[in-house]
Amino acid sequence: MTTWSSDDRLKLLSEILDELANRESDQVILVEGKRDQSGLKLLGVEGEMIQVQTRDGIFRVAEQLAREKKRAIILTDWDRKGGHLCRLLRDALAANEVPYDDKIRGRMARVSRGEIKDVESLPSYFSRLVSNARIVDGSGFNAR
Repeated sequence: MTTWSSDDRLKLLSEILDELANRESDQVILVEGKRDQSGLKLLGVEGEMIQVQTRDGIFRVAEQLAREKKRAIILTDWDRKGGHLCRLLRDALAANEVPYDDKIRGRMARVSRGEIKDVESLPSYFSRLVSNARIVDGSGFNAR
C-alpha cells in the first residue's frame, strides 16, 4: 500500500480535478446528489453533471445518455453504497452501449484513502491538503 504525503496527495488530486474540469463536452459526470455536484463546482469542475439519486432511475439516465450520444464519468462515493451504485451504473450504461469511465473514481478513492469517502467532502479535503502541503515555489499546482 502506498503512503503519500500531503504534497503528493494534493498534486494527484489537482491532476484529477483538472482532468474532470477539462473533459470533453460529450462527457457527463454522474454523481449521487446535489451536494456532490456543488462540491465539484466549488473546485472548478463545471459542465454537465447528472444526479443519479434524484432522477427517474439509473436505467433512464443510461437511456438518456445513449439517445444523446454522450459518454459518462461515474463519480459515485467510494463507500459501500457508492460502490453498489457504481456497479448498477456500469451495468445500465453497458446495456445501453454508453461508454463510461470509472477509473477516475478509483484514482480519487486511492488518493483520499482513509481521509474521506465521498465526493461532497472533496472541497474541505482539498483545503486541508493545501494547508498541510509544503509548497516551496507553487510549481505543479493550479490555484483553485
